[in-house]
Amino acid sequence: MHNLYDILFSLCEEKGIKPGKMCNDIGLSRGMMTDLKMGRKQTLSVETLSKIADYFEVTVDYLLGSEEKEKPLVNGDEELTEYLELLKTRPEMKMLFSLAKGATKEDVEKAVKIIEAYLGK
Repeated sequence: MHNLYDILFSLCEEKGIKPGKMCNDIGLSRGMMTDLKMGRKQTLSVETLSKIADYFEVTVDYLLGSEEKEKPLVNGDEELTEYLELLKTRPEMKMLFSLAKGATKEDVEKAVKIIEAYLGK
């Protein structure tokens, strides 16, 4: 079983980022990673663990080394989970969704046709 620092470092490597960037992205001090590495800190608050788990799309249990599986699918639906991740990570998709919230079915169908024509589909 790995310690929390090893798990976080490994997740950063998988994502292709430095631990300091992860800390900056979610509003944690860079010293937190140093404290974990040096053994000055053994665990983090539930709130901090939740932020990190969301950032890496894993469960808190995974971070704590008691579970090996990734964050579960939303409603057991892989496609829905993928769409929600796009909304979280791509501002332009969020903007599209926001605009479409008040649209009728016909409005959305017209918009889809325009996008398909633009993309040559």
